[in-house]
Amino acid sequence: MSTPKAGADGDERGVDDAVRALLLLMPRMVGRVKRIPLPEALRSFDLAPRHLSLLSYLLFDGPMTVNELAGRLEVAPTTVSLMVGELNRQGILERREDEADRRRRIIAIAPDQQPAIAGWLAPGAAAWRTALTPLTPEQRRMFVDTLLAYEAAVTADGR
Repeated sequence: MSTPKAGADGDERGVDDAVRALLLLMPRMVGRVKRIPLPEALRSFDLAPRHLSLLSYLLFDGPMTVNELAGRLEVAPTTVSLMVGELNRQGILERREDEADRRRRIIAIAPDQQPAIAGWLAPGAAAWRTALTPLTPEQRRMFVDTLLAYEAAVTADGR
């Protein structure tokens, strides 16, 4: 940060201080998240970060179709279908017919895996609730938008 550029409000020092704080904070946060132990019941499965997002949606929002999951995960339905097939074969997820349209399949966490997955994801959800609850809805939206902008900027840099 040898040559700071002034922002619209001329507060380049404040931006640099925030960037410095985040550059120090992010590795600690990532390190802590990586150290969250996988519950014993899930250790025999080959779960990857892509599975975490899928399982989070199903845990917090309930059963849904492959197309609904694909829309939320912002990936192609074929990608979700492959993940669901893999997790279904391992007994983590279950597929059932949609009573309203028998051509569609509803995806859900297998009941016997629900407690382990909830236990695995609950501490992170509780920490986010603690951090976000004091904020106004507008502040929460700004926080999420800022993280999304950071992700887009890092992605644009090819990282």
